[in-house]
Amino acid sequence: QVQLVESGGGLVQAGASLRLSCAASGRTFSNYVLGWFRQAPGKEREFVATLNWNIGITYYADSVKGRFTISRGNAENTVVLQMNSLKPEDTAVYSCAAKSSYYTGRNYRTWNWYDSWGQGTQVTVSS
Repeated sequence: QVQLVESGGGLVQAGASLRLSCAASGRTFSNYVLGWFRQAPGKEREFVATLNWNIGITYYADSVKGRFTISRGNAENTVVLQMNSLKPEDTAVYSCAAKSSYYTGRNYRTWNWYDSWGQGTQVTVSS
């Protein structure tokens, strides 16, 4: 497992942007698949985006496609979720996840496929 530390959440108005970061503590993301999930109050955890660190393949939930971008951060061993055109329905606790795997496979949308999780960061979008 790898320790994950998220940062960058906050309170913004609809239409604004936020940038979430997830850093690995003590190791590299090489041979890992990284994911972002979110959970709103009273709702199930929801897949947002995934990045294969080695190959660079990305996938997104339909609800965020075209607005969110997952990528490697400028800092070493950091994955970033750039969120643009935020909507009130994007309000949730966002968590970073990591799976030790060279291939993304078919289960990347499933939260329990991932090995490690960060503590989560709150994103609130007001209307």
